[in-house]
Amino acid sequence: DAELVESGGGLVEPGGSLRLSCKGSGFIFHHHFINWVRQAPGKALEWVSSINTSGQDKFYSGVARGRFTISRDNAKNTVYLQMNDLRSEDTGLYRCLAAGSDRCVGGSCMLTRGQGTQVTVSS
Repeated sequence: DAELVESGGGLVEPGGSLRLSCKGSGFIFHHHFINWVRQAPGKALEWVSSINTSGQDKFYSGVARGRFTISRDNAKNTVYLQMNDLRSEDTGLYRCLAAGSDRCVGGSCMLTRGQGTQVTVSS
């Protein structure tokens, strides 16, 4: 079965950094966009960033642009999200999903989605 597993979350102080990983298995990883989404308690699901199949095209939301960097290593079936200058508003559950396009956050455009990794930004 197609599966994605996230890792790398944790507790970090404001201004700190984290690198999230998203590892895929059970499907042809390099055939899919990989998108990162996040959700804070009581808030709507938010698209964060996407990367195309080759890794050449990268897309960022306004809150991520300039602070986050997405990359992929298709040989390792893994996508990374480097997050710098973290803020309290970045706190949430971060999930990756395999999709046919960027900006897909779920539903019929999605192949599979991971369970998520928690990011908490607090002093």
